[in-house]
Amino acid sequence: MAALDTSGRPMDIEQEIASWNGKSADDIKAIYDAHHAESNFSDKIIALSFSEACEKGATWLLKAWLEAGNKLENSQIAKIYGSLEQLEHWEAKLHVLQSIPFMSIADAESSNVYKFLRLTLTDQNKFVRAWSYNGFYELSRQHSKYIDETKQYFEMAMRDEAPSVKARIRNIMKKGF
Repeated sequence: MAALDTSGRPMDIEQEIASWNGKSADDIKAIYDAHHAESNFSDKIIALSFSEACEKGATWLLKAWLEAGNKLENSQIAKIYGSLEQLEHWEAKLHVLQSIPFMSIADAESSNVYKFLRLTLTDQNKFVRAWSYNGFYELSRQHSKYIDETKQYFEMAMRDEAPSVKARIRNIMKKGF
């Protein structure tokens, strides 16, 4: 059941995300449960992912939708990868980084993804950095020209990074990288 606005009318997904407190997992999951089956759900949350008021919630919804086995069209993925520099909030960046394994990286988007990963590799938040390394792994798996650089980043991280970041890299290495 959709949430209601102050006049008792159902809120649309943008209103629901914008009114989410940014913390309650139950509330964002309720938004997902109320809307994920809508035919234009992915288009709506992609558009809202690059709205400052909604980016944190919309990217969480995108990640949850992808983790549930849904697939994006190549044009939708291109829109996401083409707008990465617009993300402001660290949690929005994290959600997109965690979604990369579910989204192929076309040649045309590889440089945008690369720039985003380079930027997030130096983020203050260690979770963002950890998932940036995972993004480099995904990028280099799909575009071999990034393999050597990615391995160099991993070597530096294993010397200099926080234990949680090193743990993410060890998990990647177990995949045979």
